[in-house]
Amino acid sequence: MMKWIPVVLALFLVACSSDGKKTYYQLPTVSSTASVASASAGGGLTPAASQPKLWISQVNVADFLGTSGLVYQTSDVQYVMAANNLWASPLDQQLQQTLQTYLGRNLPGWVISGQQANDGNQEQLSVNVTGFHGRYDGRAIVSGTWTLTRNGQVSQHNFDLELKQNADGYDALVRTLSQGWAQEANSIASQIR
Repeated sequence: MMKWIPVVLALFLVACSSDGKKTYYQLPTVSSTASVASASAGGGLTPAASQPKLWISQVNVADFLGTSGLVYQTSDVQYVMAANNLWASPLDQQLQQTLQTYLGRNLPGWVISGQQANDGNQEQLSVNVTGFHGRYDGRAIVSGTWTLTRNGQVSQHNFDLELKQNADGYDALVRTLSQGWAQEANSIASQIR
């Protein structure tokens, strides 16, 4: 009888473990009423040559955020990377794409690109994200630094947002993180203007 106890325990642990169903998340783009294109006095679109340009050269994430799993901070010193709640595409790519969308909305008349201009005549933005995760107290953390190079001058700015989640679960976490990222994009745009 005693020899079956380890087998029963093993079966119990397998039954209690997750079913292995994976869920994938993509950052939603938060709605905005700002216009994307700027019309010139003649009623057409402003030629790209005369528009200011911004190159988003990179969006880096801290190593612990670069995993495929969403990250949740369980205490002041412990983090868990989800095994079944995963980013649909790499987080740094999602952050760069949504940042480009938000800046395009918030900087009408600007050309916002993930590629360097051929003439090299543009401002350059790089972002280093050090926090983009949920926390044990029901808050979503969006933190890091961004650097703007404009006319040879470099300025660096820190950001550290803590947003309260409106509900439990990964869906709510991803939506709250997205709202925080949109909020930081608005802040970046206001300082670039």
